[in-house]
Amino acid sequence: MATNILMPALSPTMTEGTLARWLKKEGDQVKAGDIIAEIETDKATMEVEAVDEGVLGKILVADGTQGVKVNDTIAVLVEPGEAVPSGGGGSSQSAGNESPSGPALEAVKADGGKVAGAAEQPIEAPKPSAQPQALNPQPLPPVANGHDRTFASPLARRMAQQAGLDLGGISGSGPAGRIVKADVEAALNRPKQAPAAQPAAAAPQAPAAALAPKAAAPAPVVTAPHTPVPNSTIRKVIARRLAESKQTIPHFYVTMDFEIDALLKLRADLNAKSAKDGPGAFKLSVNDLVIKAVAATLRRFPNVNAMWTDEAILQFHDVDVSVAVSTPTGLITPIIRKADQKGLTTISNEMKDLASRAKANKLKPEEFQGGGFSISNMGMYGVREFSAIINPPQAGILAVAAGEQRPVVRKGELTVATVMTCTLSVDHRVIDGALAAEFMQALKGVIEDPLSLML
Repeated sequence: MATNILMPALSPTMTEGTLARWLKKEGDQVKAGDIIAEIETDKATMEVEAVDEGVLGKILVADGTQGVKVNDTIAVLVEPGEAVPSGGGGSSQSAGNESPSGPALEAVKADGGKVAGAAEQPIEAPKPSAQPQALNPQPLPPVANGHDRTFASPLARRMAQQAGLDLGGISGSGPAGRIVKADVEAALNRPKQAPAAQPAAAAPQAPAAALAPKAAAPAPVVTAPHTPVPNSTIRKVIARRLAESKQTIPHFYVTMDFEIDALLKLRADLNAKSAKDGPGAFKLSVNDLVIKAVAATLRRFPNVNAMWTDEAILQFHDVDVSVAVSTPTGLITPIIRKADQKGLTTISNEMKDLASRAKANKLKPEEFQGGGFSISNMGMYGVREFSAIINPPQAGILAVAAGEQRPVVRKGELTVATVMTCTLSVDHRVIDGALAAEFMQALKGVIEDPLSLML
């Protein structure tokens, strides 16, 4: 029975993507678990695998095609010897739609699965009961739930877990019934949803849509010599999400200076000791210690390690710290999971690995989706001070600037210290000004007395 292969939603924010390349060609045998394509999502280039087996009878979306909508049909999978609709069923099929049909059919040879020309005799089209197949991202295997298999994005699973929801009772709106963030939010809001006759009450559920312009702004007329650089899928999504963040989240900022001479000495001592140990030596960065300090402070302030929903503020049980990494295609935030429970060496090694694979677009979805708090460090560029935009749905991000020698006053006398200016951006719906100040005061104490990180 012919099965549509759909453009998958490989992240909670993905609405369209670029089909970078096919790793299988028409007529190739496909087994469940085979990697069949690479898709550029809103975060990275990811490999996707088939969840069924058969013959790749027809490719409908060619390599390099941009702007492919989620749930659009990109290929058709058939059984050996089965007919393939010549039109491929159209480009707008989504999970749950009927299988394609049409008068012109192509035959697939039973022996090798090669696509032949038009069939000499009429062949019955696939029955409408056939269900389209969605691609399953390689890092996201199905999770057992009772007698059914429940497909859900990492963010949806995390939100459901924090809210105590059973994913088995949630209907997914993603491809092949995959549960996504919007489905969990709908389940959380269901008991108190406004009646359908009051559409205005539903507006807060989708603030981004309400704020979206009704018509695209006309392209500016540029007469000066220039070179157009096409926007990648990642760059487009970054632009949209940053605009949504500033438009829908009430940002509030707290800036504080941290003296880091003790932290720099600890780092130097630990690196020197590691160098003497020979093989397996590590080299800590200032950022590694900042990650650990932030994680330790977040453990003390669970109300900062949180996110906003209309029904409740969700406080995360784990301290998962997202760290901004600049890549050739845009910014991405890989995550150090349970950072408060890890030692400096582990954090350092994980961060180096994540940053390296982020720049090569090789991160898995669970390595950059989620997180409860972010860090953006531009100290290596000599930046004296900056404010970062919140990474939704998180409620806080710490902007870390360069450490530099500055005059300071201690006990009424002028002296010189290495000072690093940090700015905390918070979602004021979740974190009040006083709470933000208390968090920064506690973080200052940890950074200026870094030996406490060893305890």
